[in-house]
Amino acid sequence: MALSKHLNPDQLIQAAEDNHGRGRIHSSTNHHAVHAYGARYGTEPIPKYRLPSKGVDAETAYQLIHDELSLDGSPALNLASFVHTWMPKEANQLMMENISKNLIDQDEYPMTQVLHTRCVSILADIWHAPSTEQAIGTATTGSSEAVQLGGLAMKRIWQEKRKAAGKSIHEPGPNIVMGANAQVALEKFARYFDVEARLVPISEESHYRLDPKRAMEYVDENTIGVFVILGSTYTGHYEPVKEMAALLDEYEKRTGHWVPIHVDAASGGFIAPFATPKLEWDFRIPRVVSINASGHKFGLSYVGVGWVVWRSKEFLPKDLIFELHYLGSVEYSFSLNFSRPAHPVIAQYFNFMHLGKEGYRNVALQDLKNARLLSRALEKTGLFTVLSDIHRPADKVATALKSTVGFDEENVENYVPGLPVVSFRFSDEFRQKYPDVQQKWVQVLLRAKGWIVPNYELAPNLQNIEILRVVIRENMTAVMVDRLVADLLEVVEGLAKEDTPMHALTALQSRKTVEHHHGRLEEGSGSKPSGTYARQC
Repeated sequence: MALSKHLNPDQLIQAAEDNHGRGRIHSSTNHHAVHAYGARYGTEPIPKYRLPSKGVDAETAYQLIHDELSLDGSPALNLASFVHTWMPKEANQLMMENISKNLIDQDEYPMTQVLHTRCVSILADIWHAPSTEQAIGTATTGSSEAVQLGGLAMKRIWQEKRKAAGKSIHEPGPNIVMGANAQVALEKFARYFDVEARLVPISEESHYRLDPKRAMEYVDENTIGVFVILGSTYTGHYEPVKEMAALLDEYEKRTGHWVPIHVDAASGGFIAPFATPKLEWDFRIPRVVSINASGHKFGLSYVGVGWVVWRSKEFLPKDLIFELHYLGSVEYSFSLNFSRPAHPVIAQYFNFMHLGKEGYRNVALQDLKNARLLSRALEKTGLFTVLSDIHRPADKVATALKSTVGFDEENVENYVPGLPVVSFRFSDEFRQKYPDVQQKWVQVLLRAKGWIVPNYELAPNLQNIEILRVVIRENMTAVMVDRLVADLLEVVEGLAKEDTPMHALTALQSRKTVEHHHGRLEEGSGSKPSGTYARQC
């Protein structure tokens, strides 16, 4: 049994604390925080889970909380997350100047609402809506809320069509089709709004993403729509929107059943339009009725802003739009949240003005270039197999290479389109030579060097395959890629040489603190996964 099982940190802290003879010990066990600056600022121990009877001054509160938060990881080294972590100081200033504004209050903050409308029009334009005047959309807190709205609109349209045809909307009820690699927000829509989630198994042949032909096996007259993902969170692959739409076109001709597509472009919505503008995935495809994206991912804004846009007003049912009369004017709302901060939307508009198409393209191309750099370096080590494909020539280019010598490595059009994401695992040769080395140890040891690189299993049907994943964001420069590769090699080579002493790592779980169990759900408190997994995004 591990030594930690015999030692209780709560009891150790309590026994080690000074006892002033008053019979009371201010320890972690009694949930009081005793701070290093207590003597300097003259503060008494502060209860952690109860409101203190008397507060402290603002400077003291800032310093105490600031120091506790220093235990967090560095956002710049968090390669697990798609969320953007840096903006220019002018953007920070704009956000602070408007941090108290409520976006929903259009009467009090009319110019803020104008900026919001401009953002929706800009997105409708870059996603090729037939008319930017007819397109309609809204800001959300992120893609999770945006997906719910897109799904709700498709469900309501399906219900209206069923009622008009004199058919039941309850038996057997609505369903929605998506790949088993879908991010958990898509499954949340189905579960929260009583829609059967039909998860299409993935395979290596389908590139770990939705297989359109196989998806058609799950479509019927009760299918409200198909979620197609422009950028899988597992491997960064784009799902083939155009192919899925063509199959649904054939299905409609054969059966008369109209099945729309909602594109979950949480990440790809701000990569594809700029890096690979010729790729058809958006409103150029008539069957695509709505698209969502995260401004706080490759939209390059801070966390807290997402978007959903419908190709025209006819695809947003009127009974999902609420007319409000009590904020000083007639206003309209079609989001799940009511009050929401305005400053994330202002930050998004700042990016649109500051970067323009050229700036967004430059950032996307640099991200993809660094992702290709990391992918090639990992493959050249012989230790890893890379599952993502953004460094591999596109099919038409690969065919052309057989008859020609030249290949422009700088031209992004020559590669398989996808997100700047690198997913990889131990190579078969390495696993055969070192069967005792577990891949999850790499995550643990990289964490000790500051890097956060998640190790997790693929979606159902391939859950026996574990992958490591790196998201290349704007701050992940070629210099940092070089450092990451060096640290990866050091870790893996160390495991290969010293795998027997490292076996203790198998018992190592995520870092726990004395107060780890407070406010946390116990293992098994949630429902069992029905397919998709909740991953950082």
